[in-house]
Amino acid sequence: MKRVLITGITGFTGHYVEVELAKHGWDVWGFCEHSGPSKTCYRHVDLTHAASVNEAVGYVGADAVVHLAAVSFVGHDKVDDFYRVNLMGTRNLLAALAAVEKKPECVILASSANVYGNSTEGVLSETTPPNPANDYALSKLAMEYMARLWFERLPIVITRPFNYTGVGQSKSFLLPKIVEHFRQRASVIELGNMDVWRDFSDVRAVATVYRRLLEVRPKGETVNICSGRTHSLRDVLSMAKRITGHKPGVEVNPAFVRANDVRSLCGDASKLRRLIGDWDSPPLEETLRWMLTEVDAY
Repeated sequence: MKRVLITGITGFTGHYVEVELAKHGWDVWGFCEHSGPSKTCYRHVDLTHAASVNEAVGYVGADAVVHLAAVSFVGHDKVDDFYRVNLMGTRNLLAALAAVEKKPECVILASSANVYGNSTEGVLSETTPPNPANDYALSKLAMEYMARLWFERLPIVITRPFNYTGVGQSKSFLLPKIVEHFRQRASVIELGNMDVWRDFSDVRAVATVYRRLLEVRPKGETVNICSGRTHSLRDVLSMAKRITGHKPGVEVNPAFVRANDVRSLCGDASKLRRLIGDWDSPPLEETLRWMLTEVDAY
């Protein structure tokens, strides 16, 4: 049985990746910043403290690593945290992995499609020049460049996930916020910029991608995780109305409109499919139906 280390295991994505890998025979261990479930395979590790990262990495002795831990909410109000956790925390992890005698066979680093920013290209491939539009995106791009310093010492794979969602995602994110309003049959929803288009995947399908990347181990590759389909915020509202029969009013709150909001993100998944084989994400309406009807199943 191969042992995998998941950083950020108690987070939204970490939960689904843990379930997916355990289901396929992996011995799953995890790092979490705060006290997690009372499992011996969960260790409380602050990635910004190099000494504790070194000790924990040596203790686990992982055959593979999926690094998900990050400050991932673009609207997070402490800018320094993006760089302290996303950049330096990742560097501490890579330094620790490179120092152990037993090197992992694959190290997946989760970056973000936000590194593309407001690109003038329509469908974004891995060769699209980065153009980050906020500190979150910039911290992820800096992490990618930093990670290249370790390519000769570690079998690193960088993923650029586009938007994805599912049961259990924080309501600070847009789709879970909308879902909660529909579940509560709120009379009004306050939203920000209505004219944004996003490539949404289902978190369960994303977890499958991480497992299959660990299996094929495409060392040195950077790969998008995306569906290749975009939906506007208005599309999302229409789907939720069809599923629930509820038709709330929608008001644009200027406080929710970001000046540097990325207008459109649509990914090219052709490289991903070349690497892992046939794969797709469920239609967004199916994911929304799951979120609207099974929110307590997480």
